[in-house]
Amino acid sequence: MKFPEMPYERPDMDEVKQHLESLTAALRAAKTYDEAKQVFLEEEKLSSHIQTLFALAYIRHSIDTRDAFYDGEMKFWNAAMPALGETSQAWTKAMLDSAFRPDFAREYGDVMFKNAEIEFRSFSPAIVPELQEENDLTQEYEKLLASAQIPFEGKTYTIAQLFPLKNDPDDARRLAAWQAEGTWYREHREALDGIYDRLVHLRDAMGRKLGYENYIPLGYDRMGRNCYTKEDVEKFRAAVRKYVVPLADGIYREQAKRLGKTYPMNFADNALAFRSGNPNPVLDADGILAHAREFYDALSPETGAFFRMMLENQLLDVLSTEGKAGGGYCEEIREYGVPFIFANFNGTRDDVETVTHEAGHAFAAYLNRDRVPASTALPTLEGCEVHSMSMEFLAWNWAEGFFGADTRKFYYSHLSGALTFIPYGTMVDHFQHIVYEQPNLTPAERHAVWKQLLGEYMPWVKLGDIPFYGDGEGWQRQHHIYSSPFYYIDYCLAQTVALEIWAKMQKSLPEAWDAYMAYTRQGGSRVFTDLLREAGLDSPFDEKCLSGVARVADNWLKHFDLTGIV
Repeated sequence: MKFPEMPYERPDMDEVKQHLESLTAALRAAKTYDEAKQVFLEEEKLSSHIQTLFALAYIRHSIDTRDAFYDGEMKFWNAAMPALGETSQAWTKAMLDSAFRPDFAREYGDVMFKNAEIEFRSFSPAIVPELQEENDLTQEYEKLLASAQIPFEGKTYTIAQLFPLKNDPDDARRLAAWQAEGTWYREHREALDGIYDRLVHLRDAMGRKLGYENYIPLGYDRMGRNCYTKEDVEKFRAAVRKYVVPLADGIYREQAKRLGKTYPMNFADNALAFRSGNPNPVLDADGILAHAREFYDALSPETGAFFRMMLENQLLDVLSTEGKAGGGYCEEIREYGVPFIFANFNGTRDDVETVTHEAGHAFAAYLNRDRVPASTALPTLEGCEVHSMSMEFLAWNWAEGFFGADTRKFYYSHLSGALTFIPYGTMVDHFQHIVYEQPNLTPAERHAVWKQLLGEYMPWVKLGDIPFYGDGEGWQRQHHIYSSPFYYIDYCLAQTVALEIWAKMQKSLPEAWDAYMAYTRQGGSRVFTDLLREAGLDSPFDEKCLSGVARVADNWLKHFDLTGIV
């Protein structure tokens, strides 16, 4: 079924609760595994139906945040989902306590119970009001950014539409674009500070109500982390500072030489990789999707069938339009067994990386669409990001069709960008740990923390020159900090694994593809570190993993031929 034809109707949540309560009672009363399994499968159907309705509302609201109907529906879901939590928790408890738990584990794997235990301890009816308000505040933040109307050179731009101008080769124009965007954020500082301050205190209150010292352990539980700890993340951050920050620093020093700039550079100059301009696609949106179809057809029969299905069923919305939420994502629509890709194309290399990145998520969901339970179709989020970040690299052999004469620029920028991203993403994680360890920091003190961390993780950045960014406030543009606390380190862990896949590609694309599929076919049937082990990949928590990929990538960059490119 095509996406526009998928029907949406607000569910009666009282009926949903009653249905789930009856299933919970039936599970507890089951005399045999066959009886319990039938109840379990019925709950799967109910859960998929609710997830599908939520997904349709969420996607359509993202496409146009001004749409009054779907704005109202998201307000409904903001309240309804937390309110359903107590009834859902009773079901989870019944599954955990079931006499047939060993039978379920034998048929469906034990990870479903490991995840259920984490889910169970991360909810209580006592935090429902906070969860509802958290949803409303996140929606308020999204709508604020989607409403941006930024004046520049006599025209008005959204944040996404201004992005290409922030990469303009002309120094004065590029700086002016950054200043225009920074001015908009600065003018909305009070609202941005206020929303985040309320979110931090809400989350801290939730953690304390559930018996935690602060929000951090609850945040880890809400992320479903089932195989690593805060201490493991701290060790990874230390390895990033040891191996990747110096490498990234060298990349920016070389960039400053190419641009004829003094190191360190401001944000606007750091955004320009080459004096002749950053690599841009030679295709418009339709052309990018058409060439992506050729790429996926050539990569494997599975990817070819997948991407053609996405195009035929209108499961991509990629143009940047007024009122559209920012960013990009992939969302499952479970009842139809399909994913949906949401993006904001802007004429830059990000368009290509977005369609490969989000299609990596979508392909994994498509490949595992029939897995039961649906909660094990995909792994936890760091595992999911391996699907997407690796797919970006797997598209390299088809890059010339996207970038034409800019292909060599793209190779260099993509790999160097993957490396320089890791310190930034790790800094986002470090920042959030400090914020939730000290929830009573003032907005000004939070900005000071970010400024201090910039010096530690991104020494190539010179502050000043640009409102908002140059004042240590740039973290407020990072959606995940508001909506998904502690998510961002997942990208860094996954980027490390994706660089392993890239390193394999340098020897053999078939070998890299086999490793990718060995990883992806498992869905979420195992915890992250076990998925890697089964696919023959190293864990990013092993220091030699990060040091190894950094060494290989550094050697590639140093020997890559940039002759004739300025």
